[in-house]
Amino acid sequence: MKKKVTILIFIVSLFFSLNVEAQCAMCRAALGGKENNVQAQAVNDGIVYLMAIPYVLVVGIGYAVYRMRKNKKTD
Repeated sequence: MKKKVTILIFIVSLFFSLNVEAQCAMCRAALGGKENNVQAQAVNDGIVYLMAIPYVLVVGIGYAVYRMRKNKKTD
């Protein structure tokens, strides 16, 4: 039952998104103001992209380990 609730919460959380502002203090100061709006958004997108790559790698490696352990148990 607990596993089903956890999976349900995970699936529901995939349907919600938040507006993330991922700039550090120095980037925010350098890109602050109304005239640098496009540049600031580009920096935000780049930071979020760079932040997502390690998570994707960890999930991929975790899935590969899971598959190897699952195949070992069935042999």
